[in-house]
Amino acid sequence: MNKIMIKATFIVLWAAGINWASGCMETQEKQQQEIPKDDPVNIVLEKLNKTTLSLKSYQSRIEYKYVQPILESEALHKGVFYYTKSNGQSALSINFNTLKQDDEKEQKYIEQYIVLGGNLLPRSNPELKGIWLAHLDHQIREVKYYQLAEPNDPNSSSEVFELASRKLPMLGFSKIEDLKKQFEVTLVEQNKGESEEFIQVHLKVKPNSIYKDDYISIDFWIDKKLNLPAKIIAVKCEPEPPFGDIEEIKFIKPKVNQSINNKVFELKIPKGFGEPEIFPLERKKY
Repeated sequence: MNKIMIKATFIVLWAAGINWASGCMETQEKQQQEIPKDDPVNIVLEKLNKTTLSLKSYQSRIEYKYVQPILESEALHKGVFYYTKSNGQSALSINFNTLKQDDEKEQKYIEQYIVLGGNLLPRSNPELKGIWLAHLDHQIREVKYYQLAEPNDPNSSSEVFELASRKLPMLGFSKIEDLKKQFEVTLVEQNKGESEEFIQVHLKVKPNSIYKDDYISIDFWIDKKLNLPAKIIAVKCEPEPPFGDIEEIKFIKPKVNQSINNKVFELKIPKGFGEPEIFPLERKKY
């Protein structure tokens, strides 16, 4: 399951009205025209962006479900999500504690995902420079580092949500400029009950998007009271469409701009773990 999560990358939502060919084939199509400022989509995104940019901290229970329709199988991870931003620096940590596979009983299953940079990087690995995603699997006592940005890259100062979205679909927290560049954005009409609490945003992957090989579409639901994402569902390109696997993330009982102990962002590798595997970014070829 952990390998699927990393290979697949992080989320926001239920899939609706899918045209899978747009995201997983190399066909060309017209790019979406610039959204007028008075368009409902733009109004929703601007309001969302204003809230996410003003976030100082965020914590909630988190549920991550991975569904494989062809195999009629699903795995549900539960844990805690943490985010903080101070003095231009941000950090993100996800601690999964349990796993429920299909109809089996829920069991203890510990996995950690931490976005690291600056002083948070372990001194025992001096080659780790820039921004990294650390994944700790406590079942097999394994730790892996995935580089998200190099130290001399302008992206190294980017918001962690924006960087993490390349490995984990957290796109509802991303800048609206990035959403418009990578996706065709539309609003989905909700039924009467949901329309009072949530706004659903549908993201259709553009042919030239950096997500075109990973996802067909992504949806996220905005909590109207908090004006922040409450649920994310992403439909993957694998296996063969239209039977792509589905990733779903739910943020439950969130606490916004409340104090968080910085220790939750510290990377501590327990004794008995193997030597870390390090996966740097691929060098660009010119």
